[in-house]
Amino acid sequence: RAYVLTLILASSKWLDAHYDPVANLYTFSSCIALSDLHGDGENKLVAGDLGTGVCNMKLKVYHGTGLLSESTLLDLPTGMVSFLMDLHEPRTPAIAVASGPFIYVYKNLRPYFKFTLPSLEVNPLEQDVWSQAKEDMIDPMTLKEMLEGLRDKAEIPLSVRSLRFLMLEPQEMEDFVLLHKEQPIRRQTVITCIGTLKKNMADEDAVSCLVIGTENGDVYILDPEAFTILYKMSLPSTPNLMDVTGQFDVEFRITVACRNGNIYILRRDSPKPKYCIELSSHPVGLVRMGKNVVVGCSHETLHGYTQKGKKLWTAYLPAPVTTMALMDLPTRGFQAVLVGLANCEVHMYRDKNLVSTIKTPDVVTSICFGRYGREDGTLIMTTKGGGLIVKILKRTAVFEDRDSAPGPPIAQSIRLNVPKKTKLYVDQTLRERENAVAMHRAFQMDLSRLRLAAARAYVKALESSLTPMSASLTEPLKMNAVVQGLGPSFKLTLNIQNTAACRPVMNLAISFLYDENLYSMRTAFFKIPLLVPGLNYPIDTFVECLSDKGISDIIKVFVLREGKSAPLLTAHINMPVSEGLALN
Repeated sequence: RAYVLTLILASSKWLDAHYDPVANLYTFSSCIALSDLHGDGENKLVAGDLGTGVCNMKLKVYHGTGLLSESTLLDLPTGMVSFLMDLHEPRTPAIAVASGPFIYVYKNLRPYFKFTLPSLEVNPLEQDVWSQAKEDMIDPMTLKEMLEGLRDKAEIPLSVRSLRFLMLEPQEMEDFVLLHKEQPIRRQTVITCIGTLKKNMADEDAVSCLVIGTENGDVYILDPEAFTILYKMSLPSTPNLMDVTGQFDVEFRITVACRNGNIYILRRDSPKPKYCIELSSHPVGLVRMGKNVVVGCSHETLHGYTQKGKKLWTAYLPAPVTTMALMDLPTRGFQAVLVGLANCEVHMYRDKNLVSTIKTPDVVTSICFGRYGREDGTLIMTTKGGGLIVKILKRTAVFEDRDSAPGPPIAQSIRLNVPKKTKLYVDQTLRERENAVAMHRAFQMDLSRLRLAAARAYVKALESSLTPMSASLTEPLKMNAVVQGLGPSFKLTLNIQNTAACRPVMNLAISFLYDENLYSMRTAFFKIPLLVPGLNYPIDTFVECLSDKGISDIIKVFVLREGKSAPLLTAHINMPVSEGLALN
């Protein structure tokens, strides 16, 4: 038993560094990050704890296996990132926590700045209705009827105050109106996802901008120092997952998964989505790996797409996806996607190949891989029950680039090395688009002429019996010829076969037609014996070349039947040059 345990530990690629099942940490992958908060070279784990969902929300910082500090959050965190906001020394990153319509920025684990999303346009009809209620021109029931009519028909959605009023019981409406009618109406959106974008340099310690997605479908890019809006983009639906790459001053791509089940790709040169990926089910995880995007869907599938939306592969999972994260090891040049599943497993995929599986004691709700403390390959996971798991990748661990799951071979997932499009190819493509109708007509005309020429040649061959097989149903014959020798004497062998099923063929003869000044034959006419079906009958004769000029000609062979003037078969034999005479 000890020997088996030793083998299992030796085959494992991870070291179990820490597991605390009662860490009381409830969070998601969007609210967890690894950051060198104090600039001492040791990364800490920063997590936005959801608490009970109503209270006890905290910003927790872990160092090693213990809790270093915690700060109270005023609302549920929807996302958290670590970023460098300036070039001042020492280079310590800040923590941005998105919560409701606000972004709370912490520097040195202390509150530093609070950013508020700009207010949205309020429906003027809604303002007019509340003004009437303020002046006691309408009663609460009339107010409710007018707001319900606006909610169903208005292009601008109602404010939160009006929506809450419509949810109240009739006896509660009057108190609500008295409490809020003196206050101005505001329509405020909330943040749904957050990310970071390098400002003008691709270095790891470069200054980064904040990228936020909002409930009303807008994406904002914020200045890292003044926290003003640098750029605004719009989406057809509410974003819930986001991945950002590139540099704001050069070129960037923002990949966003929305609640309508589509993935949109935003670029610098357009305020609207550049590409759209339509999924068969709603996305629950989004990870960029190199130039490709990996999406986990609610129908227990994992899809790979190019950054232009072309589908590359699909992998089927044994359980629903709970969370996803990128595993990046620059020192080894290794990248993979970590997928947490509802069956207490974490699968590691490299493209569509399952390269490793990690068993966990509980369902994983968040995954983070990177440098923790001074260890580069650290995997941190939190569980549904509030547990904290820390694993360290062994330095001797090797991941084979093949699929460990049963299924088709890896060769099916290897992309073909398609050459790049040349200028000539692009020009020809444009010409084909512009002259498509004329080119199609010319092709159809040439194809019709080719079919006509082939049909005429076939009819001519049948009429002159030039085919190697006879067209007659009563005498179905097949013949081929073989010429042997260097010259001046050649041996000519004819192989004749009756291809009928059960009927023999008789009363046949063979005749040769040739240039008598060039060739002579001992026997130029044969009578063929009865041909039994299925047997091959070789008939030999000798040809003598009479010319010493090194030329050759054609000898025609006719298979004849008594009483018929047209031959059954005709063969043209191209005689070789007599090399014996050429040597003499």
